[in-house]
Amino acid sequence: MPSMKLFHTIPGERPTIPLLEGIHSPYDLRLLNRDQLRQVADEVREYLLYSVGISGGHFGAGLGVVELTVALHFCLDTPFDQLVWDVGHQAYPHKILTGRREQLPTIRKEGGLAAFPDRKESPYDTFGVGHSSTSISAALGMALDAKINHSSRRHVAVIGDGALTAGIAFEALNHAASEKANMLVILNDNDMSISRNVGGIRDYLAKLLSSKTYTRGRDEARKLLEPLPPLAQFAKKTEEHLKGMMSPATLFEEIGFNYIGPIDGHDLSGLVTTLQNMRDLPGPQFLHVVTQKGCGFVPAEDDPIKYHAIGKLEVKSDASATPKPSYSNIFAQWICDMADNDSQLVGITPAMREGSDLIEFSKRFPDRYHDVAIAEQHAVCLGAGFATQSTKPVVAIYSTFLQRAYDQVIHDVCVQGLDVTFAIDRAGLVGEDGPTHAGVYDYAYLRTLPEIIIATPSSESECRLLLSTCYQHQGPAAVRYPRGQGPGELPDASLNTVEVGRSLTRREGQSGIVILGFGSRVFAALKAAEKLDATVIDMRWVKPLDEAVLRQYADAKLVITVEEHQRMGGAGSAVGEYFADQGLTVNLLSLGLPDRYEAHAKPEAMLARVGLDANGIEVAIEKRLS
Repeated sequence: MPSMKLFHTIPGERPTIPLLEGIHSPYDLRLLNRDQLRQVADEVREYLLYSVGISGGHFGAGLGVVELTVALHFCLDTPFDQLVWDVGHQAYPHKILTGRREQLPTIRKEGGLAAFPDRKESPYDTFGVGHSSTSISAALGMALDAKINHSSRRHVAVIGDGALTAGIAFEALNHAASEKANMLVILNDNDMSISRNVGGIRDYLAKLLSSKTYTRGRDEARKLLEPLPPLAQFAKKTEEHLKGMMSPATLFEEIGFNYIGPIDGHDLSGLVTTLQNMRDLPGPQFLHVVTQKGCGFVPAEDDPIKYHAIGKLEVKSDASATPKPSYSNIFAQWICDMADNDSQLVGITPAMREGSDLIEFSKRFPDRYHDVAIAEQHAVCLGAGFATQSTKPVVAIYSTFLQRAYDQVIHDVCVQGLDVTFAIDRAGLVGEDGPTHAGVYDYAYLRTLPEIIIATPSSESECRLLLSTCYQHQGPAAVRYPRGQGPGELPDASLNTVEVGRSLTRREGQSGIVILGFGSRVFAALKAAEKLDATVIDMRWVKPLDEAVLRQYADAKLVITVEEHQRMGGAGSAVGEYFADQGLTVNLLSLGLPDRYEAHAKPEAMLARVGLDANGIEVAIEKRLS
């Protein structure tokens, strides 16, 4: 089979893809000669480069699994056989081969393909994903259903080495083995999650791959024993002993899986042979595949973190302009400044060093920086453990990922009243990643907990102020801020604090209309207030609420709450509960996200769609008044 084609630039024009043009489903792929698969893989890789250059999107992970994707759809009878991709960052080649090639440039755009596998989008997307480490559990459920219903369907879960660090993955492996389920787990080992993979699992896999003794001994033993069919049982036992002596791969076999590997994930011929040999083996099977993130595109091979995802090629920034800092950048500067000021501060992240912008902190304070890998529950409980001692932990985490550690927030932090500060990034609608990544539930699931305080900054300056305030507060505290840039109200270099539970009046109006703004919607409310001559209060806090200001405006003509959060259970609900508890009859209008999952689009388009931009706020108020 010919060698892989390498690319150094992203094609600006649609490439010539003669074989791929004829593949409208995996059925067409399976009609090809096995020797043609190398060309198919090269065409998939080139088309992926071209399409992501048009649309932007996840990049490196898909490049790394092109050969694996081609081999899986060639060897399996998909969609009858069911394939579950973990996370879904790597699913672009899968979409190309399953009838969505021409739609791929629409990925992440409003009305276009979803950024991740989506059951509503295609029968080949067997399970909707976005968060990591769910594939083995989902595939096991499917496999057990097949067992109950005497189905011949095969089930395969593809999981990365980064995702394998999460507890749910090992819980699923343990259960699959105990059920002796007929399923195949493929470990896509590229030594990468979004950030550099860390932890004992990563180290163990690295030792396995670097062990020349193991690989040489295993390969030589197989060569010697392959010509001896009558000694098949002896061969199996010999290989088991080799594994036991030379690698920690016995971990999976001791659990109850038949472990094969590691094999080269870019050797199409070897992949096809191995998958054909394994697909009908009974019981739980484990295939260890070694790939390179960004494979085939030289710049991505050299810098896989940079090329995890890219923007559109045509988007160019003005090199002479000074870019505004994002909220993540504000947090990054604050945590370094606070760490300089307080030697007891430690930073914790669940594999989101780059996303949460802890890069500088990790370099300047390596002994106080803790990346726990994709293990959100552990991150929160680790922070709780720190807080029982003399340290002051800051857990930097996305809103959507904090959902995975809710029990730890309750049981390990809040019940004990421990001094843990949560820096909650990506709050609100995050745009093209869609509903799996939206951070629109945190007000509701946090404000019900005793002990915790919840800050909601409206600008960059407020973000730094409220981070300092929550850090200095003795007890559980959360600061919730959105993705991207704010309105441009930049902070100074101080570590000043504000009073917990005290709001800020942004505008005094004369119309009797009072807008209570929470977080990112305050400046949109200010724009709407200009036309309405409304008062605008930057509430700053979801918990505790500024009860004095609520009492002050209880007899207003109209009180409006505005938040980038689900309306049910959110900040507006908290305001309504306060008025009801006080026996106050208030003309209250709560604006927030409707009771549905919002399809992906640009954040601005999503906010306009749900009526949370300035125009939508104005229209909603005028409608109520009329």
